[in-house]
Amino acid sequence: MGFLGGKKEAELAAGSALAAALPENNKPWYQSWNLIRLNLVLLVPLLSSASVGYDGSMMNGLQTLPQWKTFFGNPEGAILGMMNAVYPLGKVVALFVVTYISDRYGRKIPIFIGLVCCVGFAIMQALSQSLPTFVTARALLGFFTSFISQPSPVLITELAYPTQRGKITALYNTFFYFGAIFAAWCTFGTFKLSSTWSWRIPSLLQGAVPAFQLLGLYFLPESPRYLVSRGRHEEARRFFTQYHADGDENSALVKFEMDEIERAITEEAEVLSTASWLDLFRTPANRKRTFIALILGWFSQWNGIGVVSYYLTLVLNTIGITDVKDQTLINGLLQIFNWLVATFCGALMVDRLGRRTLFLLSTAGMLVSYIVWTGLTSSFVSHGGAGTGRAVVAFIFIYYFFYDIAWTPLLQAYPVEIYPYTLRGRGLSLTLITSFTGLIVGNQVNPIAMKAIGWKYYIVFCCLLAFLLVLVWFFFPETKGHTLEEIREVFEGKLELDMNGKLGHAEAGRKEQDDGKHEHATKEIELA
Repeated sequence: MGFLGGKKEAELAAGSALAAALPENNKPWYQSWNLIRLNLVLLVPLLSSASVGYDGSMMNGLQTLPQWKTFFGNPEGAILGMMNAVYPLGKVVALFVVTYISDRYGRKIPIFIGLVCCVGFAIMQALSQSLPTFVTARALLGFFTSFISQPSPVLITELAYPTQRGKITALYNTFFYFGAIFAAWCTFGTFKLSSTWSWRIPSLLQGAVPAFQLLGLYFLPESPRYLVSRGRHEEARRFFTQYHADGDENSALVKFEMDEIERAITEEAEVLSTASWLDLFRTPANRKRTFIALILGWFSQWNGIGVVSYYLTLVLNTIGITDVKDQTLINGLLQIFNWLVATFCGALMVDRLGRRTLFLLSTAGMLVSYIVWTGLTSSFVSHGGAGTGRAVVAFIFIYYFFYDIAWTPLLQAYPVEIYPYTLRGRGLSLTLITSFTGLIVGNQVNPIAMKAIGWKYYIVFCCLLAFLLVLVWFFFPETKGHTLEEIREVFEGKLELDMNGKLGHAEAGRKEQDDGKHEHATKEIELA
């Protein structure tokens, strides 16, 4: 993640124009105090994803605990699906609220509200004495988790140093597995407790990460793009000077970033409504962005991942691995594997390999893995055999490898890149709403289908993955090598200053310039 090590890496990450404005300095970022401070405070929003990841892994772990199942009357089928579904349902409802708050009052206010409430309702969940109380706490946790999960990736991408932006934004969703690891090993550590504290302790610790984030929230800056949009240009300039230019007020980088943001936000204000979700569909470019956002959201849940992420216990039962210790151990090891792959083979490769390449590799690999996984499970059900069962577990890990190199790091990072500032919050919310809707449907359908037809249900996902690969090939453009504002060119064409000093599309700008030249030539002829 070095940035000061050379212009070539900077051009690869954000383009030649940005690279030309960088300071002449060959130090790596970790020897620059301003970037150390910036990346430390970015841990606050990065950890928001851990709160989401904790829940899925915790519910996997709780379903293996006899103490939890006995206390709540051995929930299964539709009841079990409801207990899982209320969490994303709360998130969907909240997204409409948090999007408005984030765009109107800044990114930090909703994060603060969300963190405080996540701590409080984790305590309520842990102290539940009945199924309705437990379900209500989960619904409220889901609602307020959106207050941290929606603005956090937006804030990261708007604060990060420009040559690190792609990697750090992609790292956001890899922290999902940090939360998953924390939850998996909490349940592994408490399953031997004979009392209800075997599940109450993991439930209580769901508030631990938000509590830690609250300690650092004071030091987190507000988005400079939000500040510019509210006319607070000097505050935005001070952020860039302090964190991007190491205090150099005359830095060419600060001037480049401020000029680019001011031009882009001014142009967006001229052509877009500031209050309508319909802006997501008004232009061909926005319709393409929105179609990509919908694909990302829905298929992040309906590419087979939902069967394993919330129902690993049911999958392991079909291949004969039923011991509580073995199931919780596999869950814990799987989360560690996921985090390592998503970080080093996914997030840190986005500028080197590109977003489109990673999506294609990831989806194709998942398709092949799922086909093999389905065949092995069929063989195990028909003929048995410990070796076949172990091979199924191996292919679960292989499938996750391919999922993690793109669908984990880029689920939020890609939509916050492809949308312009004015639509960034709403575009990401649309992705998340679609994702959570897919999760809600999956949480109702998956356990019922798994119970009814077992391994044959995997065939559905083989077909869906083949369809998804076609969609990625035709609709997902490459965005590496551009600054955050320049990515608009990928969808709308190159932006240029027109004759009146306004930013417009290249074709329109050239037309106006040609018309101006024609008028000037005509006047010269008339004067002659």
